[in-house]
Amino acid sequence: MDPRSLTPVMRALRLCLHLLMAGLLVLAALRAESAAGVAAAVLTAAVYAAGSLLPSVRESRRGAAVWLGALSAAWLLLLWTTPDGLWVAFPLYFLQLHLLPVRWSVPAVALTAGAAILSYVRHGAQLNPGVFIGPVLGGAVAVATVLGYEALYRESERRRRLIEELIATRAELAAAERHAGTLAERERLAREIHDTLAQGLSSIQLLLRAAERALPADSPAAGHIEEARRAAQDNLAEARRFVRALSPPDLEHGSLAGALERLCRTAGPDGPRVRFSVSGTPAELPTPYEVALLRIAQSALANTVRHAAASRAEITLSFMGGSVALDVVDDGTGFEPGAVRPSSEGGFGLPAMRSRAESLGGAFTVESAPGQGTAVAVTLPLPAAPLPAGADA
Repeated sequence: MDPRSLTPVMRALRLCLHLLMAGLLVLAALRAESAAGVAAAVLTAAVYAAGSLLPSVRESRRGAAVWLGALSAAWLLLLWTTPDGLWVAFPLYFLQLHLLPVRWSVPAVALTAGAAILSYVRHGAQLNPGVFIGPVLGGAVAVATVLGYEALYRESERRRRLIEELIATRAELAAAERHAGTLAERERLAREIHDTLAQGLSSIQLLLRAAERALPADSPAAGHIEEARRAAQDNLAEARRFVRALSPPDLEHGSLAGALERLCRTAGPDGPRVRFSVSGTPAELPTPYEVALLRIAQSALANTVRHAAASRAEITLSFMGGSVALDVVDDGTGFEPGAVRPSSEGGFGLPAMRSRAESLGGAFTVESAPGQGTAVAVTLPLPAAPLPAGADA
């Protein structure tokens, strides 16, 4: 393990393991009854120190396994020369559990405990239950400690990743809500400017035009009226620019038909196949009409993708002289229109679509039945005759 990746707790545990190993090896060397025992303790300490210094042991599982094998061999030599070497088995348990996979580490701990017991018996010590219980209990405690810590660590990592995902999702939701709020406010301002300032300036311009025609040709007020009419016309053009700038981004770079055609490509690979068609002779629509029809189409298609389980859907934009109609039809599961209630998530899709259509004097209908698909239709009346140039906002 790279020391730079260790937490303060892990650094403290690693230092404690080093101190424990060093203390037990010093104890074994001091209590050794022969030079061979001292040499075996020094050899074991040298192999252990090499593992702490070699990068291959920290960075490679294979290198760690080779080093652990060399350390175990040196320890077995220590066991052969002095019975006090069995105390080194306890830190050795933790090294085996840390460096080896579980399928190898647990058998290695069992073999280490068996070697410690056999060493104690070989050196002729008096047999008692502690001879067998001590190494086995130590190995069991080591296994439970390490495996329990790894389980807690995995759970902690899972919770950390979950918290990071929740934070990221919350940030995405906040950004989406801000974007949706911005778009809604843009639409509201565009609608307000169109319905109040622009329409008022159009009326002023028409009235000034009528007053200009009613005045005698040599009237001294004619020039003032002409200036007022030009000022109203300039301000009307400015209001129109505001309305266009505040219109939805989908309508900024093309017509309503183009925006609806692009919308059909947003259903995704798992959604229904969506086809768009235009009926009749396309006519230029006021911005509020385009915004309302686009938003209704977006909402209806979203309902189809989320709830209808449809394989096909069709969006049709129809120009019929005095009106414009939008139809969204799918072959999904359908529903009972009269039984629809706002969802637990706060969805008001159908009422919002109806409100948009009726605010422009249009009609909104939904035809559906269980198993028979759904058809959403909205019809908006167009002005009976084109307004004079500069009069329509």
